[in-house]
Amino acid sequence: MKFEQLGNIKLYNADCMEVMKTFKDKQFDLAIVDPPYGIGNFSPTGGSVGTSCKGNEWNIKWNNSIPEKMYFQELLRISTNQIIWGANYYNCFTKKGGAVVWDKGEANPIFSRCEIASLSFQKRVDYIFINWQSGFYRKRIEKVIHPCQKPVALYKWLLHNYAKEGDKILDTHFGSLSIGIACNDMGFELTAIELDKNYYEAGKKRLIEHQRQLTIF
Repeated sequence: MKFEQLGNIKLYNADCMEVMKTFKDKQFDLAIVDPPYGIGNFSPTGGSVGTSCKGNEWNIKWNNSIPEKMYFQELLRISTNQIIWGANYYNCFTKKGGAVVWDKGEANPIFSRCEIASLSFQKRVDYIFINWQSGFYRKRIEKVIHPCQKPVALYKWLLHNYAKEGDKILDTHFGSLSIGIACNDMGFELTAIELDKNYYEAGKKRLIEHQRQLTIF
């Protein structure tokens, strides 16, 4: 298990199940998580992907299974409220049944035009449009270092609308660490976990570069 802290961001390179066991009940106010969807291996361009990134290549396939029941049990134990992406792929709705729908502006028919996250703290369904692509060739608006990367703007919207000042945030599968940049900019304390060493290092590097840019200006 590897642990590092960058400002208000705590990072673990480890199995989230092992790390979560070390946390107290309701230690976090809000968990925003994006576990594997179990939908097979697809890259942003429609090719095969995997758990590790090296340059622009994806290798070691990974996205064929969803989290086990124990994962969700631990998540609910250590966090008061949860936002769980992938609600259209596995049953992660609570009794309240609330959700947020993100319209990605996705033009590629291979991928879903929107993604759904369950919300544990309300019954209503919220809707947000954040265009993830731009230009004639529909390129991603941020450099892609993970095949399931979500934009920083999406996490900022979630934090602005669902988190309170002083909340402690948890992410169990941080991937590209977009949530880290959002929490860094908005002053939230984040604990984020990533199992894959290459994703961990790439996400950490992305966060450090962002923090350095802020100090310049």
